[in-house]
This record gives sequence, C-alpha cells and structure tokens, in this order.
Amino acid sequence: MQMAKVSNFHAIIPAGGIGSRLWPLSRASAPKFLHDLTGSGQTLLQDTWDRLSPLAGEDVMVVTGADHASAVADQLEQLRPENLILEPSPRDSTAAIGLAAAVLEHRNPGVIIGSFAADHVIHETQGFEVAVMEAIEVARSGRIVTIGVSPTEASTAFGYIRTAKPISGFDSALDVVEFVEKPSIAKAKKYFSKKDYLWNAGMFIAPAKLILEVLAETEPALASEIQDLAQQIAKNGFDKASAQRWNGLKKIAIDYSVAEPAAKKDLVACVPASFEWHDVGDFASIAELQSQGKSGNLAVLGQAKVLSDSSSGILVSENDKLVALIGVEDIIVVDTPDALLVTTKQHAQKVKGLVDSLRATGRDEVL
Repeated sequence: MQMAKVSNFHAIIPAGGIGSRLWPLSRASAPKFLHDLTGSGQTLLQDTWDRLSPLAGEDVMVVTGADHASAVADQLEQLRPENLILEPSPRDSTAAIGLAAAVLEHRNPGVIIGSFAADHVIHETQGFEVAVMEAIEVARSGRIVTIGVSPTEASTAFGYIRTAKPISGFDSALDVVEFVEKPSIAKAKKYFSKKDYLWNAGMFIAPAKLILEVLAETEPALASEIQDLAQQIAKNGFDKASAQRWNGLKKIAIDYSVAEPAAKKDLVACVPASFEWHDVGDFASIAELQSQGKSGNLAVLGQAKVLSDSSSGILVSENDKLVALIGVEDIIVVDTPDALLVTTKQHAQKVKGLVDSLRATGRDEVL
C-alpha cells in the first residue's frame, strides 16, 4: 500500500559535482548520479527519486548543471519542467539549495523543504520514510532538521553532528550542539567511542522561510541575490540575465552559511537514522557496498567478461572485453573507452588528486 504524500512538503535533489574520486567513470558530462553504481538497474538519481516520491509525490525539484538537462529529463519522466533548475555553473550548495528554497517559498509560502543528495545509497526505504516524516514534524515547530547516521567506523571522510538532549514531544529527535568538520583520525576515534556524535549525511529538512532567514543574517548579499533571482525566475524562467547573476554568486557550502550558525542559535535538531546509509564517494566504498563487507570477493559492475582467480576488489567496465585477474587483492579496475584506471582500495581517495593533475596539465578531453 502506497503512503499518502506528506502535506505541504517539497523535496529538493541537488545533483551537482563531477564525482572526481570516481573518474574515469564519472565525468563532467556524465557525473556519478547519472550512473548505476549499485547494480540496481537504475541510476543513483532514479533511486533517489523513487525514495522521495512516496513522501513528496511529484513535488520534487532537481537542481543540476545545464549540461545535464537532457539526461536528467530522460531519466526522470515524472519531473515537471518547472521543477528543474539548471545551473549555468557550479556555485556550491548554498546557491543551489537556497535558490530552490526561495523559488518554492515564493510559490507556496510556509512550505517545508527537504534536501537530499542524488548520490547516496539507502536500501531500507521504510526506515528512511519514518525518519524523514519525523524530521518534517520537527521542522514544522520551527527548526532546521538533519538526519544523523550512526558511525560504523572512525571515519575521517565525513563531518559529524554533536547531539544533546531529546526534544520533548517527538520520538527520537535530539538537540544539535554543533557541526564538526571532517576530523583527524585521532578525533574520529574519539567521536566513534561516544554516542552523541553522528555522521552528517547532508540531509536537511526545514521551513524554506527559516533557511532563507538564517542565510539573510549570515550572508546578506548572497541571500539578497538569491531572492532577486527567484523573483526573476518566477517571471521569466532561467533566462540569460538570470544566468549572468547566477555566475556571480558566492561559492559557499550550506553547512557553513546556514547549518553551523543556526546550531549556535539552538535552531537545529537531529533525527537519528534507523536505516543503513552509504555515501558512494569513491570506488572503495562501491566495492564494500557490492561485496556487503565480505572479504575475498570481486565485485563486477558493467559488461566485462571476467576470469578471476584469488582476487578481490571491484571491476567497473563499459566494455565487453575479457578481463583476467589473478592473485590481486583489494584491486580497483575501471575500464572506459578512452581511459583505464588501476589502483587499490587503499589508494582510492587519491583518484581526485589524479583528476586535479589532469586538469592542471590541460587534459580536459578525458575529464
């Protein structure tokens, strides 16, 4: 039985970035959210839409690069044209989420919005829905709410949320004391040993008006530009004049512009996730996801014919050639028509540095 759409709730999917740690599969022209990286038969973007539609129906807005307009429209047939915002250039999460919030508040004053990245993997949809529904109710009380994920290891790859006392009247919501940026391994181990630190999964649910009010206090010039852009888009769509204004917006993450300062004013709450969450940030994380944490397995995504003997890790292929792997452990092989990557899970995070080097040396044809 399909649940009814949540009243006065609109979801936002910021679908940006090129996923440089997933090169050469993820490119500027085809970033990671447009790929099937889980073997589900759907892309990460499609999985995100399916996860949100029981809560928001067709009230889902996608904010993505202008170059991806056709691909996004093809993958999301139910996406209404007025709910697609195309960024002429990347301006970070404050601009993307702030503009979406301003447009939606202009259309429907008092709307509750929820921002959910296009590149996360969540299989337990029922637990996700329960957490988001509670977050929406907490947001209606005048809070910015984030979904906190219980750490499974002392990771330095994620920011953390320090929580405090329970909020009266709700099942699991907690006060948020502060947001902590990606820590050193020593601090990560300390956080992991305590129950009041949760991973920041970048999911925010709040009254659109409150997001914009906090932004107006912390970044008044940026907030003013975003409001003006929203008015302009409401009248003329995202025209040439809008694009010029967009390209001049300050680049800043919403964690810095809204979440952290709001937490200092006791305006932020957290609903702990009761579901398993994965951030497919690099090929090592995909390998773990595919092998379900078991060692000694070789995960395969794509079309390759594979012969494997005493090998583990992941092979991602866009070709149907035969690939033979013998006696290699935790290997990562990514084979595309114009580039081949071979590394190990231990060095998966270094792929971003390789991409930076390619960009610096003018090898844009493979980016």
